[in-house]
Amino acid sequence: MPHFTHELSVSTRGKGFYEITPEVSRWTARHEIQQGLLTLFLRHTSASLLIQENADPDVVRDLETFFSRLVPEDSSLYTHTLEGPDDMPAHIRAALTQTHLGIPIIAGQAVLGTWQGIYVFEHRSTPHQRSVALHAAGE
Repeated sequence: MPHFTHELSVSTRGKGFYEITPEVSRWTARHEIQQGLLTLFLRHTSASLLIQENADPDVVRDLETFFSRLVPEDSSLYTHTLEGPDDMPAHIRAALTQTHLGIPIIAGQAVLGTWQGIYVFEHRSTPHQRSVALHAAGE
């Protein structure tokens, strides 16, 4: 069974959702795996990966608003504050979401629902360079 790997670099501009579906889909299709599994792993502790609706931008805006209320940037709430007021809340947000996704490959494509997209969910306020490790295996 062939295996393929790739490191995808994602530039963020601060908090928010950064869709990577097109890049992941192009990379997956290049390897001509008809059936298998695509895994994605985000190599960071203050951002996460999500599969979420990509048709209406209000969905990701509402998610960001919800997480801001759920995990506020209030230094008086946390012991770990050396890296700024957004760092510990970013770690908590990442702990509540995920850094790893598994997506089936069928007929040479990552199988997502009609309205689903793959996102890097940046939890820090400042720009970052995020790294997503891709691995595809199959026949």
